[in-house]
Amino acid sequence: MSENPRARRLADRIKEIVAQMLDTRIKDPRLGFVTVTDVRVTGDLQQASVFYTVLGSDEDRDGTAAALESAKGMIRSEVGKQTGVRLTPTIDFHLDSVPETAAHLDEALSQARLRDAELAALREGKSPAGDADPYRTSDDDTD
Repeated sequence: MSENPRARRLADRIKEIVAQMLDTRIKDPRLGFVTVTDVRVTGDLQQASVFYTVLGSDEDRDGTAAALESAKGMIRSEVGKQTGVRLTPTIDFHLDSVPETAAHLDEALSQARLRDAELAALREGKSPAGDADPYRTSDDDTD
């Protein structure tokens, strides 16, 4: 099932508009260092979900969420003006969890590398218990 191309174009345009507004027009002091990562629009073009990340602490994230919630009306109004669609989609802001997930995966990979290095150090200078090749070959059948 392919995605609606019109919805994708509208989502891309909404992403540009929201990012531009957060950079130039929204002057809320609670607004932290925000990056709009993705926008998804429903097939009927009625709802837009804006995903964002915030660089900083949990307090910065909470303040940014409150600032975005208070500026939602102005952002939606500007989206309606610049896109020219008949019905302006409602906008919901969602904190993107991709950076936290990536950090967790990086930590798991570094732990795995450390354990592999420990195992390689234990294995060095050791020989296997038994034959080097424990599998039966065709030469064994002729003996």
